[in-house]
Amino acid sequence: MIWKVIEIHLRRLRHNRVEWLLTFVVPIAFFSIFALIFTRGVGSTPRVKVALVNGAAESADNPDAANRCQKVLDNLGQNEGLKVIRGSSDADTVDRKTAETMVRRGTATIAVVIDQQGEQISAELLNDASDQVASQVVSALVTREIMIGTAPMSGIPGQAPAADDELSAEQAQFAEFVQNVASKPDASSDAGTSSTTGEAFSPQSFAPPKIEVVNIIGQGKTNPVISVYAAGIAVMFLLFGATTGGGVLLEERENQTLERLLATQMTMDHLLLGKWFYLTLLGCVQVTVMFLWAQLVFGLNLFEHFDGFAMMTLATASAAASFGLFLATLCRTRGQLGGLSVVAVLTMSALGGSMVPRYVMSEPLQRAGLWTFNAWALDGYDKVFWRELPPSELGPQLGVLMATAFVLLLAARLLAIRWEVT
Repeated sequence: MIWKVIEIHLRRLRHNRVEWLLTFVVPIAFFSIFALIFTRGVGSTPRVKVALVNGAAESADNPDAANRCQKVLDNLGQNEGLKVIRGSSDADTVDRKTAETMVRRGTATIAVVIDQQGEQISAELLNDASDQVASQVVSALVTREIMIGTAPMSGIPGQAPAADDELSAEQAQFAEFVQNVASKPDASSDAGTSSTTGEAFSPQSFAPPKIEVVNIIGQGKTNPVISVYAAGIAVMFLLFGATTGGGVLLEERENQTLERLLATQMTMDHLLLGKWFYLTLLGCVQVTVMFLWAQLVFGLNLFEHFDGFAMMTLATASAAASFGLFLATLCRTRGQLGGLSVVAVLTMSALGGSMVPRYVMSEPLQRAGLWTFNAWALDGYDKVFWRELPPSELGPQLGVLMATAFVLLLAARLLAIRWEVT
């Protein structure tokens, strides 16, 4: 009898495509997505977006210092780990005010300001604290380029400046020392021997340059990342709620309630719009409750940014409601909707940043995430709560979300035609 029970369930599994999907396909799909995110398996390693500023050039008092700083900036611009964000002109460098604005708007992650104090070149990193990795990466690269770029002018013992296309033995030895300093700042104490030449090298006169990290976004916030978590979780469960609400259409279809409704003066347009308005209102309440809880318990500043929050929540809930109705009209049974919604919502949440911050993804995955409205919703909430930008800056996010809501609602109406003719 035990084997008979097992046999019944095996037959059920064989004929149930949704169960096959959830048992075998979904785990493999999500393993693949997270493997691609954390192993950089798609495309190149994500590059840090930087704005470059020549601080010595802005003062214009010391042309030699400006040239030395520009040399360091040129070397940074050629580094494969960095993506230089230009201003309105084609030049790689911008002024400090423009660079700070780029960081505040999210155009650049870090602004690198290279300046000279006395005879030493220093750097100031204007940082967006939401990316907790970028400042460490850029700091190491800036340290390396400053020390290597100024090596011929720093007086390596017994070494005259070499030609631009030639590295002397001492410079190669110094480059290895700098690489150790950049990767481990306290390595200068035991870097006295270089494997490049096998000779002793004294680095005492080459202290690491001064690198100051200034968090221009996130500084002074009581709970700086709570808005990111609240938005990510709220959008993901908003999608689940919308698909569950849209599934009521299939229940009405199965128990013939839909036919009785359409036999009255109610049309399919009335029915779909009524459900869309209800799901949108319910979604707005759901997200508001989430953020109110974040305000009361975790110190999120909701009421100070309520205008931007209200606009983003209305647009996001509208798009989620249309998404739920689209999936409901696309499927034929409640079981199909359950399986498809789980795959669709979790996939969009993974790629769109609800589960993993998008800045740790490779550039191809970040571009793929733009096909999900999770990414646009999170970018909008990020502008409101993290960057504290005015609502006028939400145009791209609001435009994409409202366009998504309209297109998906129209698609749901076209798919629902089959219920009117049967």
